[in-house]
Amino acid sequence: MLELSILGFLREQPLHGYELKARLHGLNGHIRPVSDGALYPAITRLVRAGLVEQRTEPGSSAAPRRVLSLTEAGRTRLLALLREPKDAEITDGQRFFTLLAFLHHLPERAEQAAVLRRRQVFLDTPASFFYRDGKPVRAEEEPDLFRQGMLRIARATGREEKAWLAEAIAALSD
Repeated sequence: MLELSILGFLREQPLHGYELKARLHGLNGHIRPVSDGALYPAITRLVRAGLVEQRTEPGSSAAPRRVLSLTEAGRTRLLALLREPKDAEITDGQRFFTLLAFLHHLPERAEQAAVLRRRQVFLDTPASFFYRDGKPVRAEEEPDLFRQGMLRIARATGREEKAWLAEAIAALSD
């Protein structure tokens, strides 16, 4: 997801590393913080792969800063990541939100709708955090107060997400 996020933000505009890190923090926040030890090696890999280019510009203070921008190969890679997200990017809520943040870069509405349909299929599959006798436990069946809370919150969130997905897919199909 780090690669997708970097490419997605750079698709919108060139940024220097500090600005990019701030945007990543805004997107992922405390849930999945990005350390310098992960970000800067990832940028280096993307530069070496020809997906991102960097140039040095004078900084606002005495130190120059490196500005990162997306190459044509980077645009192509971003579109590939958006068109064919990994299963974990569909099933994991935070990863899916990251995907949603950049899905507007896909040029075809049908491609956007196809990604949303994958999430819709996942959400329509019965699941739970807890199972008894191989069957998902519903909130009403859970005696533990805290687990019941988890299940109720997940159900409410899932209901809203399903409604939004249906609306978005319909809008993209018009």
